[in-house]
Amino acid sequence: MTRVKRGMPHRRHIKPIMKKAKGYRGTRSRHYKAAHEAVMHAEAYAYRDRRNKKRDFRRLWITRISAAARSHGMTYSAFMAALKKAGIDLNRKALSEMAIHDADAFSQLVELAKEHAA
Repeated sequence: MTRVKRGMPHRRHIKPIMKKAKGYRGTRSRHYKAAHEAVMHAEAYAYRDRRNKKRDFRRLWITRISAAARSHGMTYSAFMAALKKAGIDLNRKALSEMAIHDADAFSQLVELAKEHAA
């Protein structure tokens, strides 16, 4: 029987991994075994962090709103509860942006919240 060489299937297996490892430092971009390990870890971290990103941003927004509310003499929890009572349905991202870029509007919200508090 004739000899079958497996160069093309082997290359087809390796090429996508090496392409993903392009730009990695040293051996990780040149040797298949190291590149494969690095790519597998990178993909696992990316998958995990796409979920963590949502948590991180929510924490950031809450921290910003809390700081802005405290500067107007209200705690975060009291501010959010009062907004709910007032029927203002703004999400945390919008409130955070408002606290940073439109302080006057945010202070009006705080005053409105104070009216509806307790």
